[in-house]
Amino acid sequence: MDEALKDETRKLERSWNRHDSDWLRDYLVAGVEDPRINLASIFSRHALLWMLAGGRYEALMNAEYDFSAALNWWLRVRREGADAEAFCAVLFALRRGADNAEGIPLPPFVRRIFHQLPRVVNGVQVPNYLETLLSTPLPAGAPSPVEHVLNTFCALWRGLLERDMAAAGAAPNRGADQRLRVLEPACGSANDYRFLEACGLASRLLYTGFDLSEKNIANARRLFPHVRFDVGNVFEIRAPDQAFDLCIVHDLFEHLSPPGLEVALREVGRVTRRRLCLGFFNMDEIPEHEFRPVEEYHWNTLSRARVCEALETAGFRVQVLYASAFLRERTGCDQAHNPNACTLLADRVRVETV
Repeated sequence: MDEALKDETRKLERSWNRHDSDWLRDYLVAGVEDPRINLASIFSRHALLWMLAGGRYEALMNAEYDFSAALNWWLRVRREGADAEAFCAVLFALRRGADNAEGIPLPPFVRRIFHQLPRVVNGVQVPNYLETLLSTPLPAGAPSPVEHVLNTFCALWRGLLERDMAAAGAAPNRGADQRLRVLEPACGSANDYRFLEACGLASRLLYTGFDLSEKNIANARRLFPHVRFDVGNVFEIRAPDQAFDLCIVHDLFEHLSPPGLEVALREVGRVTRRRLCLGFFNMDEIPEHEFRPVEEYHWNTLSRARVCEALETAGFRVQVLYASAFLRERTGCDQAHNPNACTLLADRVRVETV
């Protein structure tokens, strides 16, 4: 690694390590960033499911997109000042088929989801989580939905996968040679792994997570002492070429310098044999990247075309999923909380047999 990247590494380490461990543990796992309802995290879990089972569970995946849209709508209404009395009025209006509840608009996608629930999808019953959410009293100022509502799809996926494994006569923990080898650079304090575990996906993976911050890794190891979490650097990944079937990255690349971005993209491509699932929080249809240093790191707007070009040069075919456009097409929701959120699914064009 050259001296410029070593210096950037030290700055990034300082940026994270100035926070205390408890703050890092709870960062990016609540509100709109909660991996249970954040579309980028859902995309990464679904990328795994597609690799494990093809399109077998596509119907439940679509139901989870509805869940994300509905709960993010609830959060917006909550932030705008709705209280328990207002949500009672919303519930009453939804039951009557109204499009407004005492000044609170009820978008068509919310009305559709409400009236479709409960329903059976892929052999499991999706409950009317909106009715439960709107009728559950919340403490004053509570920013997030109640936990058992947030956990709706974690429970559904776990139950479905355990059912299907039992029907196939499979052991709960498959042999190492049958599991997907998954790498997650910048894993934080097991921010997304928590919900791979909760959804019942972890037993199907040989997972490795790494992060620059020793505090994050210590948190992750405390939460999951049986899982491999290492202190590591995306500029120099300690793994052979194509060592992993899937590499998942969330919200990393916008924080890197121009040479750092180039090296990081090259490294994740180098170690990935089959698929990359790369989540960006600030990507746009601009001709070139816009790099903005902020203190000891960056807060960039990345060019979708330039990132795709880099991945294609590395031998990947790229599918682009802008969160706002995807939600609008799949659910009818046109209010994604971050219009610049984008996930790139990149499949290696030629997969070597091992």
